[in-house]
Amino acid sequence: MMSGGPAVRVSIESSCERQVQEVSLDGMETYVPPLSMSQNLAKLAQRIDFGQSSDSDEEGLERESREQWSKPEAEEDEGMVKFQPSLWPWDSVRNNLRSSLTEMCVLHDVLSVLKEKKYMALDPVSQDPSVAKTPQVFQLISKKKSLATAAQLLLKGAEKLTKSVVENQEQRRQRDFNSELLRLRSQWKLRKVGDKILGDLSYRSAGSLFPHHGTFEVIKNTDLDLDKKIPDDYCPLNVQIPSELEGSAYIKVSIQKQSPDIGDLGTVNLFRRQAKTKPGSQMWHLRLEAAQNVLLCKEIFAQLSREAVQIKSQIPHIVVKNQIISQPFPGLQLSISLCHSTGEKKSQRASPDKSKPDDHLYVLEHNLHQLIREFHKQTLSSVVMPHPASAPFSHKRMRLAGPMAYDKAEISSLQQNEGLLEKIIKQAKHIFLRSRTARTIDSLASRIEDPQIQAHWSNINDVYESSVKVLITSQGYEQICKSIQLQLNIGVEQIRVVHRDGRVITLSHQEQELQDFLLSQMSQHQVHAVQQLAKVMGWHVLSFSNHVGLGPIESIGNASAITVASPNGEYAISVRNGPESGCKVLVQFPRSQAKELPKSDVVQDAKWTHLRGPYKEVHWGRMEGRNFVYKMELLMAALTPCP
Repeated sequence: MMSGGPAVRVSIESSCERQVQEVSLDGMETYVPPLSMSQNLAKLAQRIDFGQSSDSDEEGLERESREQWSKPEAEEDEGMVKFQPSLWPWDSVRNNLRSSLTEMCVLHDVLSVLKEKKYMALDPVSQDPSVAKTPQVFQLISKKKSLATAAQLLLKGAEKLTKSVVENQEQRRQRDFNSELLRLRSQWKLRKVGDKILGDLSYRSAGSLFPHHGTFEVIKNTDLDLDKKIPDDYCPLNVQIPSELEGSAYIKVSIQKQSPDIGDLGTVNLFRRQAKTKPGSQMWHLRLEAAQNVLLCKEIFAQLSREAVQIKSQIPHIVVKNQIISQPFPGLQLSISLCHSTGEKKSQRASPDKSKPDDHLYVLEHNLHQLIREFHKQTLSSVVMPHPASAPFSHKRMRLAGPMAYDKAEISSLQQNEGLLEKIIKQAKHIFLRSRTARTIDSLASRIEDPQIQAHWSNINDVYESSVKVLITSQGYEQICKSIQLQLNIGVEQIRVVHRDGRVITLSHQEQELQDFLLSQMSQHQVHAVQQLAKVMGWHVLSFSNHVGLGPIESIGNASAITVASPNGEYAISVRNGPESGCKVLVQFPRSQAKELPKSDVVQDAKWTHLRGPYKEVHWGRMEGRNFVYKMELLMAALTPCP
C-alpha cells in the first residue's frame, strides 16, 4: 500500500526489442518488422465491437431504472457493478456518434410535429368583447409622439455621424498632406522659411552658375468641397512655380542650306506635343520636372549666347532673341533656338504646319544636355588643392612656364579650352559631313549599276569622327574582284581616305571631291577586274597603268588601261577605261587572219606572219552579259584556243 503522499506517475513503455520471427540453421535471426502508423490504426480498429458495447449499455440502463422504481435502498447490498466504458482509443468517437444520433432523432420528431397536423393543433384564443376600444384620435396622437421621438433620435445620430466623418476627412487630409510632403522631400530639396515651405529647382548643388534662383513654394490644396465626393486625381499638395518657368521648353538644333534674311529671324514658333501623364505619377512631380527642364534649357541657351558674343570667328555668330545663327560651312547655317511654350493656347496658335518636315537634330540636343552636365561637373570638382608657389597646380608644362620664360602665345596655347558653342558647332559639322557622305555614296550606288558600291558603317563612332568601309565589286565576281577597298574616316572638316595598300588621301568637305574620287576608283576597278580575270583565265598581262598619259584628257581623274595576251600569244585585248569617257575595248588578231593587210616586198620571211596585226574595236554595247567582267570573260573564252 502507498502512503498518503503525492502519487508518483510511472511510464510503462513497450520494449524496443523486436520479436524474433525465425532462427535459421546458421544462427541468423529474422525479426518481425515494426508496424507502421496505418497498420497500427487498423489493428486497433479491429478490436472495436460496437454491438457488445451498446448491449451492455442498454442492460445497465434497464437495471438502473428497475432498481430506482423497485428497491433503491438495496443498491448497496446487492453490490451490483455499473458499466464503465473501456478506455480504448475509439471510445470518444463512439460517444459523440451516439449523442449526434440522439439529437438528429429529436430534431426529426420536432419537425414531424410542426409539419403534420395530426400530432398538434393550434386553436385561436377568443378575445374578451367587454374590453373598450381606444379612440383613433388618441392612437394618432400617440403614434405622432412616438414618430417625433424616433425622428429626433435619428437626427441626433446623423449629426454625430456627420461630425465624425468631417473630422475623419480632415485628419486624413492632414495625414495625406504630410505623406505627400514626405514624398516631395525625398525627391526635391526643401527648406522652411517662416511659415512657408520653399523648394529648389536649380542645379547649383550640381555645379551650375546660372543666376536664376529656381525657387518654388509648397502649398496645401484647400479647394476640395467636403460635401462632394473626393475625385480620383485629388492631391492634397500643390506647388507654386515662378511664371517664367511655367510650361515646357526644349533646345531646337537644325542645319539649313539656305540662310534667310536677318529680318525673318527671331522667335522660333516650334513646340512639341505635351508629354503624356504617366500612370501613378503626381501632378506636382510632372510640373516640377517640366520647370526644371525649362530652367536647364534657359541656362544652356544663356551659355551659348554668351560664348557666341565672346568668340571671335571669321564669320561672326548672330544672336537674335531666342535664336543663334552660325555658319559652319559656306552656304550652310546652324540654327540653335530656345523653344518655350507657356500655355496650351499659345502652343496651338504658334504650332507649325503639319506638312513642314521636322529638321530638328535630336542628337545635338542630347549632346547639349550632356555638355552642360559635364560643365557642371568640372565646376563642382574645381577645388583648390595645395600647389607650388611659382605656378598653379595644373599641367607640368604650365608649372614650367615661369622657369622656361613662355610668352603669351605659348601660355594661351596651353590653356585652350573649348566652350559649349564651339563643341556643338564641331559636332554639327561632323554630322552634316557624315550625312552628306552617306547621301553621296547612296546616290552613286543607285545611279551606277556596274560596278557595285557597298558601304559598311561602323557602329562605334565618336562625336567628332566616324568611319565607313567602301567596297567596289562586280556582281558574281566578288571573290576575285576585291582589289578596291577604301576606309573613309570622316572628321569635322575633312575626310581621310585610306587605301588597301596604306596610301592616305585627304579630301575636303566639298561633296564634288568625294564624288569624283569614288568615280575614278570605280573606273580603276574595271581595269583591276580585267587583270584579276586574266590571271584566272590563263592570259598574260602585257602592260598595266592606272594613269594613262595618252588619249583624251579626263575631266575627272585619269584613265587607266591594260593589255592582256592569250595563252598562245595569237590574240591580245587592250582595255582603256576612264571616269568620264567610259570603256573602250580593242582586240588584236594575228596577221594571218588579217585580209586587209597589203603584201610587202621588203618583208618576205614567213616568220613575220606570226606577229599580230592591227587592233579592231569591239562594239561593247552589243556584247551579251550582265556586267563588264562577265562580257570580258566571254570575250576571253572566245579568243582562247581549244586544247
